[in-house]
Amino acid sequence: MMTKAATKNHRAPKGLPAPASAGQQAIPVSTVVSRAADPTSSASMWATPWAYPIDFWQRTVLFLDTLRERADNMLEHEQAGLPPLLDFDYELLLDARHFERPANYALLRITGTGTDADCYAHCADDTKRPLIIVDPRAGHGPGIGGFKRDSEVGMALHEGHAVYFVMFYPEPCLGQTLADVLHALRRFVEEVSRRHEGRTPVLYGNCQAGWAMALLSAGCGGLAGPAVLNGSPLSYWAGAPDVNPMRLAGGLVGGVWMTHFLADLSNGSFDGAWLVQNFEALNPAHAMWDKLYGVFANIDDERERFLDFERWWSGFYFLSREEIVAIVENLFVGNKLERGEMRVCDDCMIDLKRIRNPLLIFASSGDNITPPHQALNWIPAIYPTTAALKAAGQRIVFLINPHVGHLGIFASASVARLEHRAILESVHELEGLSPGLYEMKIINPTGDPDCRKPQYEVVFEERQVEDLHFDSPPETFEAVRQLSEFNESLYRCFVSPVVQTFATPWTALTLKWLHPMRTSRYLFSARFSPWMHLVEAMSPMVREHRQPVNADNPALVGEQAVSRMISNGLEGLRKWRDETQEAMFWALFDRQGH
Repeated sequence: MMTKAATKNHRAPKGLPAPASAGQQAIPVSTVVSRAADPTSSASMWATPWAYPIDFWQRTVLFLDTLRERADNMLEHEQAGLPPLLDFDYELLLDARHFERPANYALLRITGTGTDADCYAHCADDTKRPLIIVDPRAGHGPGIGGFKRDSEVGMALHEGHAVYFVMFYPEPCLGQTLADVLHALRRFVEEVSRRHEGRTPVLYGNCQAGWAMALLSAGCGGLAGPAVLNGSPLSYWAGAPDVNPMRLAGGLVGGVWMTHFLADLSNGSFDGAWLVQNFEALNPAHAMWDKLYGVFANIDDERERFLDFERWWSGFYFLSREEIVAIVENLFVGNKLERGEMRVCDDCMIDLKRIRNPLLIFASSGDNITPPHQALNWIPAIYPTTAALKAAGQRIVFLINPHVGHLGIFASASVARLEHRAILESVHELEGLSPGLYEMKIINPTGDPDCRKPQYEVVFEERQVEDLHFDSPPETFEAVRQLSEFNESLYRCFVSPVVQTFATPWTALTLKWLHPMRTSRYLFSARFSPWMHLVEAMSPMVREHRQPVNADNPALVGEQAVSRMISNGLEGLRKWRDETQEAMFWALFDRQGH
């Protein structure tokens, strides 16, 4: 049963699409087996009863071979040093590991790739601002913004921008802090501006990198041009119970101490695989069944797409203990960025009111990791009225996709070809807007994501800050913050020194390779499971003699029905889990009866 708080918080703000429920977000589009239907297949099935068993056996061999290749790709990527998975050629300009304040970041210049290089050179337009794309450092490595041609990087090159990309290395520098990261990003922006005769670049930040761009903009006024924040959580306390369960995690585990403990166990570094595991736990039906069954059911068509994405999804990077503790303490539990209380170093307090470059916020109602609540709620918190926003001379634009998931905001090819192309074609217009709040609307009557202006039209409709209503009882989350600070002080003083005493590089490496996010992948490699050599040897023969059954084969229809039952069962368990956690959270921390 939905709690009282759930009922209250589910109201969508005026002017925004109603957010999809957690169930709608979690269940992907039904798996459709790509086989030509044959009206005689049912009869032929009884005439050839071995057709389905042969098809099932062949799909099993090819599916296991796909998992084997995923495992080998993961291990090869690890042995190569986990380089960025960009589908574009690039050159290294600056390596922040060699700065006076080292950080594991680097600035790349995208040069195009292969036969498309001449096309990109032809598209180049020196009148347009250079663009800096920053990928999220939230467990995975860099590359999601440019791991295929239809991506943010590809669209930016086609639109004529000089494109720069901020990457990061798998291991943080010793004692690396948020201040060190911001210092490196500032150096990168200055370098890009210098290369373009002082022209300030557009900042393009995905997820975690979006709030990093907000921090940079607040601390470096006038240094950067318009900033585009894609699925970026600047207001972590905001949300609705059936939309964003992750915001409650800090309270249910007692605050930041658990993150500190995991970093101590890994000898001072926090394994990003823990973050990725949390993301997968949000939607167990997809992570545990739908994704894999979709490949199994459509093994002839889905193999390469699956492997391409898993190359990025299975590459786990580390953060320093100092970084991750500061991030969780200030953003995820303390919500200090929105409150103007985030101190990145002794002489630097971040205040979002100091941002003067125009902001474009791209969010989605189908995003259960960073819903529009978290992307937008900081606006009325900082500027209570539209008049206050205008008086500050600031221009903020938001764009809402009605259904795409979190990764789709910056990884979907169709989103790249429509929304990101529209953003890039219109980014110069942001500075021409009068101060205020606007909603960006893309009027695309054909629905074709491959169209260009003037086939579609972009309009900026003025909105009122007062219409952005996101119910988020601050006193409840304030109690979480206080508990977190108390537990963290106890852990830091009495437990952390003991854990650090027993943690060594050897134990950290052991924990790394025993993490379930890695073992669930590399155990399918023939290096660890010799019997996979047999699968590898059989797969070419199976592929050559592939005999798929027709889509209306009764046995295949029954298989799909069983798959739906498993998926629905896992989805039901997820709903029960989320509702139970919601009830526990409000019972523990809500003292106002919300």
